[in-house]
Amino acid sequence: MRIGELSKRTGVSVRMLRYYEEQGLLQPNRTETGYRIYAEADVERVGKIRCMISSALPSHLVGPVLQAMDGQECAYPVSAEECPPLMEMLDAQLATINTRIEDLVTSRDQLIRFMADLRERFDCVSG
Repeated sequence: MRIGELSKRTGVSVRMLRYYEEQGLLQPNRTETGYRIYAEADVERVGKIRCMISSALPSHLVGPVLQAMDGQECAYPVSAEECPPLMEMLDAQLATINTRIEDLVTSRDQLIRFMADLRERFDCVSG
């Protein structure tokens, strides 16, 4: 599929898909005339990329995480000195994600209670 179709199917702008390619997160094939051709698997890959980026994971870390998810050898720090700062950054990202999850669970629970109250008061049934 071409970039416009991938954009429509994923809800990601063409410009953002090009950015993902620049970051090495997507590797489309090219036609002889230079058009990008994406595989069906790229639809799911874009979903994973969006999920990680929306979870506040910096784009430069998305690539190694995708590699690990795909069972590929991923780029680890090249020295022991680089590992502690990377782990601190990953720990901070994990804490941010956990906080967002807790906030979402709280919002979900409040919405469930509100909907139950509406059903009880007005005998509402959702469609």
